[in-house]
Amino acid sequence: MGTPLVRLLLLLPLVSSLAVAAPPSVQKRMGRRAETQALVEQVIDGALPVPTAISRLRILREEPYAAQQLSRGISQAVEPRRLRDLVAVLAGLETRAAEPLLSQLAGHEDSAVRMYAAQGLGRLGSKRVDVLLPLLQDKSYGVRREVARALGASRDPRVGKTLVTQARTEEDPQTRVLLLEAVGAAGDKKQAKALEAFLDDSSESTRFAAARGLCLLGAPEGFTFAKKLLASEDRFVRRQGLGLYEGLPVKQTGPTLRPLLEDKDRSLAAGAARILAQGGDKTMVSWLVLASWNANGEEKLTYEKELETLQLADDERKAILRAAGVAK
Repeated sequence: MGTPLVRLLLLLPLVSSLAVAAPPSVQKRMGRRAETQALVEQVIDGALPVPTAISRLRILREEPYAAQQLSRGISQAVEPRRLRDLVAVLAGLETRAAEPLLSQLAGHEDSAVRMYAAQGLGRLGSKRVDVLLPLLQDKSYGVRREVARALGASRDPRVGKTLVTQARTEEDPQTRVLLLEAVGAAGDKKQAKALEAFLDDSSESTRFAAARGLCLLGAPEGFTFAKKLLASEDRFVRRQGLGLYEGLPVKQTGPTLRPLLEDKDRSLAAGAARILAQGGDKTMVSWLVLASWNANGEEKLTYEKELETLQLADDERKAILRAAGVAK
């Protein structure tokens, strides 16, 4: 009698009787909550893979309720692997309701639990830097990497100096990269000079991460570095240079990226259009749609890849094509 299906069947009569007398909107809400409860029971029993559980729970749009129910399973979990899966699902819900428990779990004895907790706090852009900063000294690479991401996502300039200091001594190359990018994401402009020192590092990934951090801070040295990469004859290097402009407002990217729309490397042109669109230039969405309409074969796939990133709805695409007079 303890399986998720049996428990759901036991709940159905009660849910049905309550739903009959409720307004339609309440009935829908109760139905979603019943489905959410059933899914959570499956997660607690280990009957669903983590990615599947996260996807299904988010589709139901009852993340705070799911987080509340998951907390019960987490408090009762004994087997380490089950606990890790439950925390991973909680982190993947990206709901503010999970923040207190994730903050608590960040101090758990199991390194995987700490890692997922830090990941969840990062996805929330949590301001709990008091919880995260001590974990920069964690023995686990996985924990330190997620903490670096989370501190950057906090957008708290106060962590900038600590991130730079940690990057100077960090032995894991990937964590060092994330720390330097996090300095820029956190927004402490006073750390620009410290980041510049990493532009001469022997590691290519470290130099690139420092330039990325500088670009995020809006520092001229970062854009100078990026423009040098864009001027290369090597296609891969140019793509690296373009990547430094990811996530920046069109005010900073426009002068450099708009000329790339005419570049013979259509992959670079499409990427530039997508970054401009994400930075605030909505005309670039139309540009990509029409470019895809007029292209064939592999070139068409190049534009479609960027449009997929923008998650453009079909009706919006059709409206753009109708406005251009190329489709009914």
